[in-house]
Amino acid sequence: MTSKASGETVDFPGFFADLVRCETRLYNAINDRLRERHSIVTSQFEALRYLRDHPESRVADLAAAFAIGIGAASKTVDRLEKQGWAVRRPNPSDRRSSLLALTDGGAQLVAAAEGTFTDGVAELIGGTLGGSSASAAAQALSKLRSVLESNQIGTPTG
Repeated sequence: MTSKASGETVDFPGFFADLVRCETRLYNAINDRLRERHSIVTSQFEALRYLRDHPESRVADLAAAFAIGIGAASKTVDRLEKQGWAVRRPNPSDRRSSLLALTDGGAQLVAAAEGTFTDGVAELIGGTLGGSSASAAAQALSKLRSVLESNQIGTPTG
């Protein structure tokens, strides 16, 4: 297929396959490091980081941020609560929802795991792509994600 802007040929099915397989392998590699060093998995780290950076979020906010269903987000929070890393508090403005917060233990865990996560991603991506290539890839993916999110493409319905 040809890109309209540049006239270059792009193998979009190949690009998609590369993108998805890279994501899977990066996710798995980071998952292994986080499990080994902090006894958590990547999805837990990302949820904890989100709650740290977005105080008083609701389950629906977490679901929207990660493009997952409400049920999956609620189960994620259930698991974080079971570990003692997060709590649900009554939402004073809407009794049908809860506000989510990190516990002190959750805050300490995400702070401790942040370096492992960041160093791992930098090593795996930056070590392969280098400065300008990594920057261009980051900008391209950020733009793609922004368009997909703003047009609500790929948003789960449940």
